Amino acid sequence: MSNVDATELDKFSQLAHKWWDRNSEFKPLHDINPLRLAYVEEHAGGLTGKKVLDVGCGGGILSESMALRGAQVTGIDLAKKSLKVAQLHSLESGVQVDYRCIAVEALAEEAPAAYDVVTCMEMLEHVPSPESVVHSCMTLVRPGGIVFFSTLNRNLKSYLMAVVGAEYVLGLLPRGTHDYARFLRPSELSRMARNAGLSIVDVRGMHYQPLTRTYALGEGTDVNYLMATRRPG
Repeated sequence: MSNVDATELDKFSQLAHKWWDRNSEFKPLHDINPLRLAYVEEHAGGLTGKKVLDVGCGGGILSESMALRGAQVTGIDLAKKSLKVAQLHSLESGVQVDYRCIAVEALAEEAPAAYDVVTCMEMLEHVPSPESVVHSCMTLVRPGGIVFFSTLNRNLKSYLMAVVGAEYVLGLLPRGTHDYARFLRPSELSRMARNAGLSIVDVRGMHYQPLTRTYALGEGTDVNYLMATRRPG
């Protein structure tokens, strides 16, 4: 598929063995996962019995947590080493998730309107064409279904906190994790969603507290934010 950045895939492949190490470079994902899961459950009206697709699932942190809530989860990613780690962890934990190495655009052609819920978290800022991903997510969710996105805002504050602070000062993430130019303003992501045929349900900020090193959801989308959208019908 053309909507792939080989450098980004290689970046995550090199760290693949650390996905489930809660003290590794992936610690921030483990820390925010309860917030992401709660947000998804809130706007999806629960996950029990629902067919869920996790786009850009990586090592399966969110995928497994949704499966534990009773969802039938499929996780897709193009980083084969990350998927291998996800599959091995699924075997160890006993949490069943169907992992596939397939681009979201290809799956959209294969299984349109097949899912009740689609999640695409911390992934849009790593692909050349986020618009293509957003449109494919809309295609994959059933009419009336809900699609979730999370990404980083593009402004001076997000650059200072997510790049300078997180990567160079606090060392929360490896240097070079993010390309600031690919961050998306909420207005830009909202426009992409509406152009794809999705309606905006909610936008919520995710805030990091440096003193306590904890995260919380709240007002303000200056840095990280979550967006819930719905396909009409």
